[in-house]
Amino acid sequence: PAPIETSAITSEALPGQIKLKWTKPSEDAYAYLKIWYTDPLLDETVYKISSLETDSMLIDDTRARFGEYEFFFQTFNANNEGSEVTSFKAVSGKAPIVITEKARTEVKLDASQLSTDAQEPTEGPISNLVNGNTNDYFHGRWSNPTTSLPHYIQVDFNEEHQVFAIEWWNRASGGSGDGFPTVVELQISNDGNEWETVETLTGFASTWGSHIVSDYVDAGKTFTHFRYNVTAVTQNKDFFHMAELKFYDVELEVYDPETVELD
Repeated sequence: PAPIETSAITSEALPGQIKLKWTKPSEDAYAYLKIWYTDPLLDETVYKISSLETDSMLIDDTRARFGEYEFFFQTFNANNEGSEVTSFKAVSGKAPIVITEKARTEVKLDASQLSTDAQEPTEGPISNLVNGNTNDYFHGRWSNPTTSLPHYIQVDFNEEHQVFAIEWWNRASGGSGDGFPTVVELQISNDGNEWETVETLTGFASTWGSHIVSDYVDAGKTFTHFRYNVTAVTQNKDFFHMAELKFYDVELEVYDPETVELD
């Protein structure tokens, strides 16, 4: 069988992968192709088989840290007779870092830390958000004079935060089903004046008594002020309401395949 020439082989470094590609000598040059290499992670030789119809192969779970991988190509005819062995060296792209959530720690909020730009004066004081009772509620302003969304709940911390998650409960009962948040911006600040949106939440339940737990958010920097900024609600009202709000610090576990100590 005709061998695969080294000059006919190319490679592409992908994240945690090596893509090998080759040009076949001719349509009937061989019956199948065997490719093998030594995997430094497994500390063993890995064998791959390719048919004549295939001209590329993706090698998974590789690392840039190992430098050049040496691949060996050998073609075989229908009688399992092999060609000369061709070698080719290629490198991998860096394997992606894997980040997982390890733990959440609730940051106990006090009513004195909370503020809003639209408190309804006749019901639903903002302190109800942190009293542990999901049967009462905070209510945004519906009485005149009203202002259009967005409206927010602000938390002023006594310490810095960066990786966080929030949890809230919608109002349990009463009314016509209007004013449930449907789009919420999570905003941060260090001076209480300049605000940056680090995440926008959508697609969560917006019904009576709904309980919503967010994924973690890495703000990318520390902050001391936080806003739950509501930009849209059910039935397009100018106010929102909710029963309870909680804030969590999140501890992450970072696994970098390119730097982790090997066994």
